Amino acid sequence: MTKTTTRVSPCISANFPRLSPIALALVALAVQAQESTASSATSIPGGSLAPVFITANPLGDTELIAPATAIYGDALTLRQTNSLGETLNGLPGVSTTTYGPMVGRPIIRGMDGDRIRLLQNGVAAWDASSLSYDHAVPQEPLTIERVEIVRGPAALLYGGNAIGGVVNTIDDRIPREPVSGVNGAVDASYGGANDARAGAAMVEGGNGKFAFHVDAFDRDTSNERIPGFAHSDGRRALDGPDASQAYGSIPNSDGRWHGGAVGTSYTWADGYAGLSYNGYQADYGSVAEDDVRLRMHQDHVAFASEVRNLQGPFPQLKFDFGYTDYEHREIDDGVTGTTFRNHGYEARIEARHRKIGRFEGAIGVQISQNTFSALGDEALVPTTQTTNVALFGLEEWNVTDAFKLSAGARYEHVKQDPTSAGNDKFANAADRDFNAASASLGALYKLTPAWAVAGNIAYTERAPALYELFANGPHDATGQYLIGNPDAQKEKAVSADLSLRFASGPNKGSVGAFYSRFKNYLTEYNTGRLVNDDDEVVPPGTDGALNEAVYRGVRAEFYGLEFDSKWRVYQHGAHQLDVSLVGDYAHARNMDNGQPLPRIAPLRATLSVDYGYGPFGARAEVQHAWAQHRVPDDDLPTGSYTKLGLMLTYRFHVGTTNWLAYVRGDNLTNQEIRYASSVVRDIAPEGGRSVMVGLRTTF
Repeated sequence: MTKTTTRVSPCISANFPRLSPIALALVALAVQAQESTASSATSIPGGSLAPVFITANPLGDTELIAPATAIYGDALTLRQTNSLGETLNGLPGVSTTTYGPMVGRPIIRGMDGDRIRLLQNGVAAWDASSLSYDHAVPQEPLTIERVEIVRGPAALLYGGNAIGGVVNTIDDRIPREPVSGVNGAVDASYGGANDARAGAAMVEGGNGKFAFHVDAFDRDTSNERIPGFAHSDGRRALDGPDASQAYGSIPNSDGRWHGGAVGTSYTWADGYAGLSYNGYQADYGSVAEDDVRLRMHQDHVAFASEVRNLQGPFPQLKFDFGYTDYEHREIDDGVTGTTFRNHGYEARIEARHRKIGRFEGAIGVQISQNTFSALGDEALVPTTQTTNVALFGLEEWNVTDAFKLSAGARYEHVKQDPTSAGNDKFANAADRDFNAASASLGALYKLTPAWAVAGNIAYTERAPALYELFANGPHDATGQYLIGNPDAQKEKAVSADLSLRFASGPNKGSVGAFYSRFKNYLTEYNTGRLVNDDDEVVPPGTDGALNEAVYRGVRAEFYGLEFDSKWRVYQHGAHQLDVSLVGDYAHARNMDNGQPLPRIAPLRATLSVDYGYGPFGARAEVQHAWAQHRVPDDDLPTGSYTKLGLMLTYRFHVGTTNWLAYVRGDNLTNQEIRYASSVVRDIAPEGGRSVMVGLRTTF
């Protein structure tokens, strides 16, 4: 199957308040497409097919067995926000951590941190977002062409860190198809609850063989406006009557990021090879500490190549490599307190073998090594080098035209090598080695041309992360003093999911259930003691007192439901009306003590109506989240909310340029919204009523 890619062209600049010269000087990527869910290949304007789903799909299937969602084109542009997590929040099974408006890491089925693998073009781009909730993901949504989400264990292809799922952001910084001429676009927006001024730009060109790509972005925001007090009712009661309270906005919630990329490639009839570099810088405030700023820098170099139609048993080879140098500093009242660094590489090669009867498959090797350090006041973990070497394979058996089976396995070796670097707290940290194995089985059966049922079962193992092993220090972002478990064993899980799917013309839908049971789920356990920065017990009321927490393994289970549907209810001439219903529910508990696991999103449902008439479009969306009272004993519950959103779009042409103008209203009823999945929900709610305007043009 030929993979369809989209190209864009240079265009004019847009003038929005306080946008940087970089964002005004170039032109950025945009695609005309719509959201694609599960394993379908959806038609897009112009009669071409949507891009083939590539994450967890080395065989190029158009019908995936694993539950998955892809979002790109107009659908991605119209939901872009200040963070990757918030941009994807509300998709089936996906919520976000949030630590203020600038920080949000995706959560899948209630799992976050080191259980969700974040990838850029299929390989790691190292950062510190899994270590702490206040560390942003260094990716700008405006520069992403497509996001693919695999819900449930994807450890088979991407390692134990994907025991809960994968989020793969895909860009075109290494052109993978021939480019002739010069293409480009511009994307700019202004508004939102934090008056975000955002712009991105891209230009690429080529002669049919050699191609180049250049992009840049800039995002600048003010403090987030909110409907009332920053602290919740329950938190204000704990604060006491004499505490000063922020009202109307969240202090220190502003920020700015900017950066860009260059890339080049050579393409030929049977493949491509290319190289790219991208840089990212950010400066944003910590909503939990009024005087703390985080300044982040990341450099990432990538190489990618694919060769097809080779002789021998493996006609197709694909190679991806990425090297990242990441650093961020936490600056308290102008003085650098802690510096976090993470640098390393990841490489993977996939080889697809020739079909053997009705069998087809691929094998692969993945190698990675990174060194993480935290130096300064919050030296939470020792400098640690992590090395991972893995072998994996996937086979599919097309039993009949209607029935397909898949099976796969992965074996990986993980080595953690800590160094105390003169810090006595980590003098006893010892090397750890783990051998982790994963295996999966899946099946897809077409009941009719429109209806299908899919199921998966997987056994997965995850080696403990460095902070789960070696943590020994204060963690002000969560108000804890964290102590790792140097004897921690592998996390082991058995997971299953079952879904019923429907797709016929513009109508599509799916409903599914999932279940995961962990034998050694590594979680934080509060000891009940209050300690200072040196882990010395202090009495209640002591300034700077932290809750002591230790990592330990428990039995845990996760289960829930996900549904997604879109139906064409009216079409006459140029008029069309679609109704969509999306929702999810996750239940998670510690089976050792019966307590709920923390930060689990409640039952959520979103009803939307889309109307189109020629170039005009309108969308009304109502999202309701139920209250979350299933929280641990030392947590506060969150209330329900109903959020209303409206959007108007208009597409037009000027000469050879294509334009999209939009106005988006969010939280129009000015609800107080506190995500149950946010660690700062009781001090930093989501934004209040807001309007955003945007303009995108391509040719």
